[in-house]
Amino acid sequence: MTETAHIIAPASPEVTALPDTWWGEMGALLRLGIPMAFTQLVMFSIYFIDTVMIGRLSPADLAGAALGSVMIFLLYMIASGPIMAVSPLVSQAIGADKNETRDSRRTVRMAIWMIFLMTPFMLVAMLMTERAALFLGQDPVAAAKAQSYVLAILIGLPFGLATMALRNFLAALDKTFVPFLIVFFVVILNAGLNALLIFGLLGFPALGLVGAGLASSIATIIGFFIFLAYIQWDKRARTFEIFKRFFVPDWERLIEIFRLGWPISVTTSFEGMLFNALVLIVGLIGITEQAAYQIALNASATAFMMPWGMSMAGSVRIGLARGAKNKPAEKRASSTTILSCVIAIGIFAIPIALMPETIAALYLNLEEAENVEVIAFVITFLPIAAAFMFADAIQVGCNQLLRGLKDVTVPMWITGISYWIVGFPVAYYLGLHSPLGPKGVWYGLMAGLTCAAIGLGIRLAQQLRQDPLPGSPAQLAPQ
Repeated sequence: MTETAHIIAPASPEVTALPDTWWGEMGALLRLGIPMAFTQLVMFSIYFIDTVMIGRLSPADLAGAALGSVMIFLLYMIASGPIMAVSPLVSQAIGADKNETRDSRRTVRMAIWMIFLMTPFMLVAMLMTERAALFLGQDPVAAAKAQSYVLAILIGLPFGLATMALRNFLAALDKTFVPFLIVFFVVILNAGLNALLIFGLLGFPALGLVGAGLASSIATIIGFFIFLAYIQWDKRARTFEIFKRFFVPDWERLIEIFRLGWPISVTTSFEGMLFNALVLIVGLIGITEQAAYQIALNASATAFMMPWGMSMAGSVRIGLARGAKNKPAEKRASSTTILSCVIAIGIFAIPIALMPETIAALYLNLEEAENVEVIAFVITFLPIAAAFMFADAIQVGCNQLLRGLKDVTVPMWITGISYWIVGFPVAYYLGLHSPLGPKGVWYGLMAGLTCAAIGLGIRLAQQLRQDPLPGSPAQLAPQ
């Protein structure tokens, strides 16, 4: 069954505004994108804090977290399609009719449905973590630690995914500041719970790596319910009544979300699993190299959150333009988004390249003898990681813009070829069969990301060159 209600709500002019100048669009993007970028950064800092605190336990615990993260991010990437589908569906609906609420409500509700329908399958996959790691030749101690870590993380994973769907809905309404504050609170809560459950402060049991997973899950679940309360409190968001008839299935919209979401899931998995599969390749070289790879990967992923947040805002902006059939606005949204992504990554990449030892010291105690070799590898890896971050920023900008245009299938193939036909073989060969060793893995990542940036950039240019529909507002819009 589908809904028949149609609720008219007052629309904020900032939500649907499409400035007719490049600077006007940049201002609109930054107003939406800066809070989203910082929200992504603060949200990901949960994993940064976990990695820093786990690094205080032992290299074996850090390696276990790295192996566990492979499974966690695989499931996260697979489930990300319904989440990413929320932005283009909601923003294009609002762009076409600023007072329409029923369509957006259907999208958000069924995206959350799909996330929780996938949860049993995620549990089955996570139960296979240790067995899969051993099959792939990983260290038995690290594999056992990874198994317990991922099961603790799983408790909160569906709530975290659902929270992202709610955030994407709010972003389409130009609601970004309060979500940022909520995420910031959740991160502080997670850090406090980490201290209690990892190290056993204030009489709590010292659970080590499992404590890190439980702390993240508890904080994530609390954050989900705070978002629910905010949506019910906010005047604009409340008019959408996104939980109206929540338990009534809407098969038509569920199928639409699946059709749009599965190529996004595959695309995201292509990239995310390249990074995480190489954890296994580095693990074949040695547990020390694996621990160092995890640190450098965590640092580069933290930096990636800024352009990712800006690109998510770009997806909303270009979706509004496409909904309004305003072709010049689509082009302005594209150029401002890509430029802002490059600037955002530069804020992090340059310090990482120039101060790798300082970055390494955030994760490991430089004075402990067992960390000396790990730190040496981290210092070697980070400048290479900083170099490929710029290609990563461009590809994520192009990818999110294409998603805002609901163009998802061709980008899926472009990323698949870039990461697995180019990137993975180069990383595998250079890492295991050349004198470069683990450093060669990072050159493989650079090759894959560069190919993706070029391919997706060409695809975006093709989409923007297509003629607007006859009689559309784009033909009359100012250039």
